[in-house]
Amino acid sequence: MIPDQSHGEKVLLRVKGEFLEMPGLRVTEAQARRLWGLDADSCGALGHELVRAKFLFRTRDGAFMRVECEALEDLRPTRFTRQRGVDPGRMKIEP
Repeated sequence: MIPDQSHGEKVLLRVKGEFLEMPGLRVTEAQARRLWGLDADSCGALGHELVRAKFLFRTRDGAFMRVECEALEDLRPTRFTRQRGVDPGRMKIEP
């Protein structure tokens, strides 16, 4: 890593790297704090930033998972959903 990177940037790269290395990784906020040695405020800010950047999303129970293009492709409207009046924009991404 670049020597003058801040600690926050290093943690961000580490977290992103772990989600990229392990497809399907799902961690709660408490697990993330323990795994990456973060306090509650730092972990919340990091999670919020990665969700805002559309790198992660929150599951119904609040866990973090990586947004994967393949999962988004499965939500494209099909002839069936259009005929049934299903609004794919209102669908939630869940594992």
